[in-house]
Amino acid sequence: MPKIGRMGMPLYEAIYSMRAIRRLRPDPIPERDLEIILDAARQAPNGGNMQPWHFLVLRDRAVIEQFAPLYHEAWWSKRADAGIEGRDHPALQNPVSQSAMRLADEIGGAPVIVLLCATAPGAGNAQSVIPSVQNMLLAARSLGIGGTITTLHAAVDERVKDMFQIPEQAQIVYCIPLGYPQGRFGPLNRNPLREIISEDRWGQPADWVE
Repeated sequence: MPKIGRMGMPLYEAIYSMRAIRRLRPDPIPERDLEIILDAARQAPNGGNMQPWHFLVLRDRAVIEQFAPLYHEAWWSKRADAGIEGRDHPALQNPVSQSAMRLADEIGGAPVIVLLCATAPGAGNAQSVIPSVQNMLLAARSLGIGGTITTLHAAVDERVKDMFQIPEQAQIVYCIPLGYPQGRFGPLNRNPLREIISEDRWGQPADWVE
């Protein structure tokens, strides 16, 4: 069993300080920590306990650099689908978009990329692997490692599958770059709880929420 004792951070601290980390240092992640992170991912609840997931871990520098242009193409293909063309488009001028665009440019420098795949087609299988991502990122946070949830695009899906010999029936659900952050974790900027909760019917406040 992986040395889960290394995840000494209280759960609440990990939850309240974990944010999307898109700027990653190139420092390698120790194998024992990768094992802890991925073992935490496989503990996630899933439909019928079918565990329809497979984690393809990219660590070889040459392999990651080969994959990076496809991720870059995928990112811009998603923007094109939304009618966004070029770096100067107004929709890309906010900080989050700027950060995501930078990741598209720099993902080749990530020390680890995990392609989270569902082992069979169908929305149910894809949805069943989603909880594993939260486990993965929380475990990473407890070890001082950051990451973010990204997706690819149909424009590159088959080429990525060919590159890594991913079976045709498998689905690439998420692409998760991992690494030590260039910046800091937290604090988080989230909407107040009272603004996003209704009780018994939509729009009715919950009096017990501060």
